[in-house]
Amino acid sequence: MSLSVPEPRQLGLTEWAIIVVAIIGFAFDIYELLMMPLIAGPALADLLKVPLGDPLVRQWVGYIFWSSAMAGGVFGLLGGWLTDRYGRRRVLVWSILIYSLSALAAGFSTSAPMLLFFRCTTFIGVCVEFVAAVAWLAELFPNPRQREKVLGFTQAFSSVGGLLVTGANILAVKYAASLPAIYGGHTSWRYTLISGLLPALPLLFIRPFLPESPAWAEKHRAGTLRRPSLRELWSPELRRVTCTTTLLFACAYGAAFGAIQLVPSQIVPGLPSVQAAQAPLGSLKRQEARLQIQIRQAAADHPQKGVWQRQLEANQAEQKKVAATAREVGKQTGNRVQLYQELGGLTGRILLAVLALVVVSRVRLLRLFLWPGLILIPLVFVFPAQNDVELLKWGMFLAGLLTVAQFSFWGNYLPQAYPVHLRGTGESFAANVGGRMLGTSAAFITTNVLAPHMPGGSSFTQVAFGAAIMVAFVYAVAILASRFLPEPKPTGPE
Repeated sequence: MSLSVPEPRQLGLTEWAIIVVAIIGFAFDIYELLMMPLIAGPALADLLKVPLGDPLVRQWVGYIFWSSAMAGGVFGLLGGWLTDRYGRRRVLVWSILIYSLSALAAGFSTSAPMLLFFRCTTFIGVCVEFVAAVAWLAELFPNPRQREKVLGFTQAFSSVGGLLVTGANILAVKYAASLPAIYGGHTSWRYTLISGLLPALPLLFIRPFLPESPAWAEKHRAGTLRRPSLRELWSPELRRVTCTTTLLFACAYGAAFGAIQLVPSQIVPGLPSVQAAQAPLGSLKRQEARLQIQIRQAAADHPQKGVWQRQLEANQAEQKKVAATAREVGKQTGNRVQLYQELGGLTGRILLAVLALVVVSRVRLLRLFLWPGLILIPLVFVFPAQNDVELLKWGMFLAGLLTVAQFSFWGNYLPQAYPVHLRGTGESFAANVGGRMLGTSAAFITTNVLAPHMPGGSSFTQVAFGAAIMVAFVYAVAILASRFLPEPKPTGPE
């Protein structure tokens, strides 16, 4: 047994540098991903110059979520191949730099297509980073129990990244007026995007301490490292694990993108407490219409015309004030709901890390999160997501716990499923083709296919019903697919 299972690695300065970079990578890839759900509505309404509830905003949310994920999936798959071909460390560092600089550029977008482009390049960096980091850590810490601890602990910081971006958005909303103007304005969503530059800064100092994966480097030096091949993923030995992990990854991302991530920008604005903040707009608009008719029909020398003109100007100023207040209430409510979701995700990742050391069967471990999700999460979107912000916060805590834990599960499972020369390629196929390309299309399906056919008096209610159907579907498919998930060997194939 001592010959087949490596001894735990001692943690020195180099090992802690490795862990720190992995923490930065995992934290900020989620940081970058969760920016868009927080700022999508206000950013697109600003760039498209339409109200937040306009159907055009909903359509562009679907375009950005799906198109950026497709781009990330295609290039992420290439990144997995590059990870196997040229090494884990090099690809990891470059991927973090790509998504950091892309987020910075996105903050200076002048149109919706420009925001979409830089969102795509951000997603590309994130998709590559996850695969490179997981393969790198798994091979640097080959002892099964130590690997489970390191992967579980570092991946838990993904949810910390979610908390950080929520906090960054709250600060951006609060202090936008005191920050330097961008294109003559102080819109908070730009500052939130620009904060994505942060992970690039520590890399400049830590990078010299980072070693390459010993398993990959040894095979590369000896000339025994086989070239990665997508075709080999479909060999008789790997076909089952490739198909099953790809489908299950798609289901996890389907729940996240097709339901959970739509809540802050596409569901929260429809809550009664948020709608109440803009209720005065109705009467103000009716009053504005009457005043405009009176002014238009009155003779040039009518004694009341000047009074009506001043009343109209005051009315329009009040409308702007009420609209600004309503947007502020919507942003703050969305941030609070997002905070509870991220706390739930952090709890789920920690719970997964603990259970992974106790539950031997990987299939049983996964189902501990799938069955409650199938039963409970759709109810969150049918009831509290449309009626009660307090219940919604706790419902999103639960949804985050059950769904986000699955991402940590795959970070632990996939390195054990593929040999060294295919580890990045195999992980990348499941995560990018299954998760980013197929799974994230659920956002487009929910907002553009399901929502228009759902009942409800607003687009927000329609999206909530569509999200309920989507999350129930993907969880049901995941439970069925988990029956075919192979149990991996603790040390993984060589």
